[in-house]
Amino acid sequence: MTEAFFALHHDLPRQGPGSDATTRRLLELAGPLPERPRILDAGCGPGRSALLLAEATGGRVVAVDLHRPFLEHLDRQAARRGLSGRITTVGLSMVELPYPAGSFDLIWAEGSAYAVGFGTALRAWRRLLAPGGVLVVTEAEWTVPAPSPRARAFWDAAYPLRDGAGNVRAARDAGYRTTARIELPDGDWWDEYYTPLARRAADADPDRPGMHEALAATREEIEQRRAHGTDYHYAGYVLRPENDPENGTPAMTDWTTRPETPDDIAAVREVNLAAFPTAAEADLVDALRADPGAWIDGLSQLSVTPDGRVAGHALLTRCLIGSEPALALAPCAVLPDHQGRGAGGAAIHAALEAARALGENTVVVLGHPGYYPRFGFVPASRLGITAPFDVPDEAFLALTLDPGRPAPTGTIRYPAAFGV
Repeated sequence: MTEAFFALHHDLPRQGPGSDATTRRLLELAGPLPERPRILDAGCGPGRSALLLAEATGGRVVAVDLHRPFLEHLDRQAARRGLSGRITTVGLSMVELPYPAGSFDLIWAEGSAYAVGFGTALRAWRRLLAPGGVLVVTEAEWTVPAPSPRARAFWDAAYPLRDGAGNVRAARDAGYRTTARIELPDGDWWDEYYTPLARRAADADPDRPGMHEALAATREEIEQRRAHGTDYHYAGYVLRPENDPENGTPAMTDWTTRPETPDDIAAVREVNLAAFPTAAEADLVDALRADPGAWIDGLSQLSVTPDGRVAGHALLTRCLIGSEPALALAPCAVLPDHQGRGAGGAAIHAALEAARALGENTVVVLGHPGYYPRFGFVPASRLGITAPFDVPDEAFLALTLDPGRPAPTGTIRYPAAFGV
């Protein structure tokens, strides 16, 4: 039935209600954006929105979907319109993305959040927004307090809906404030979605495996809209994270971060000696600092207390993946009396941002699988990266700092100070 469903939808203009006019209107409400914004189109489908966003903003779009034929269709359309250099298609789950925090200025999700749930999607995407970033999402919702029993039964079985106020509350619970909301016009349901889908259904072969069930579900959906369309609609939301200083709300952390200076060398050693049971990590930092092939100025980052005391430390140094340059995150350390208060995370975020500013891309870390994914790390094996030693797959992790650049593949070559 799944294959039959995708066959019905193959090469349709859209996979849900929407229009170019609505996309442009939501983009206008989301602005202003940086000159060349970094954009994530989550659940892009065949890419109608991704193409428009790339053309209208001049930015770079990472278009994510699990259905490979949709991505292939988008690649062809991008090439035809001269946009291949600004649209990167990625076959991943829209909520399991290997990108670090703050990777995108705009996240776009027209008609796709329902696949994982509105609240789940919003919580997963929040960490990916850069300071000042904005999320645009469309979501189905009730328009009346007492929908018809048939419409209620249909949606309760398919995807339980909220009303508009409920979606605003759900967005707030996920850490956003709603800065704009529009209702999609009725034509957005029919002109590029249901009308082409109905024509495809009329021409489909009902004897194809799974097609009878797929046709029945499709026709029921269309008939529901025709008979009870006043009970529900799609709405577009423009959402901005709370606790974002660029959006006029307080920052989430009080930690100040800065690069290491020569005056900090003793304090950095003190932090690593206090954080670990032996001097191995403190000695490693000193050895890396003395290696000009490994040390990169600006990538030893500190989190400091209000009185200037160094509380946390995160270090990125040069390594190789095969013969390509990359970065190793190690060690990370926090004074015991400041552990569990965000000092380590603040230093890691600062190091990753400094690396991004230098044009670096791939970072690897051997660390706790329950901690590092919050920064965007995923098992390195997914990116074709292997360790030069035996290690559990879930503990050897990697991320790419630029969503538009692939990671190199191969085995890590660490600096000599690591002893591997």
